[in-house]
Amino acid sequence: MDESDEQPRGELTVRIPAMPADANANGDIFGGWVMSQMDLAAGIRASERARGRVATVAVNALTFKRPVKIGDTLCVYSTIEKVGRTSITLAIEAWSKGRAKHDRTKVTEATFVMVAIDDDGRPAAVPPETIEG
Repeated sequence: MDESDEQPRGELTVRIPAMPADANANGDIFGGWVMSQMDLAAGIRASERARGRVATVAVNALTFKRPVKIGDTLCVYSTIEKVGRTSITLAIEAWSKGRAKHDRTKVTEATFVMVAIDDDGRPAAVPPETIEG
């Protein structure tokens, strides 16, 4: 385990319990479900920064490190890494919190690239960052 696996990095963006319907016969949560929650977190954080609609254009370096079990709480953290003219690149980490032990374990990480879009679905400029008071 390296240092980046000891504490979550970024802002807690999504928290959701892993349910039996999201698992295989062994009780492990499907990777696609975990990735879906990560995509939701990326979309939430990017749309806040873009102050509008965004769409996922790429998922890079998705790595599954540990399984998520039924009953665990999946906590997804997001960090904005880069803002381009129309794109926002985010580091997304998913951590599992056991229901019995309450320990946190990094289960998945990836880089998501989102693009700001207008009402017609075409790329739109990301507005300058503002300081909230």
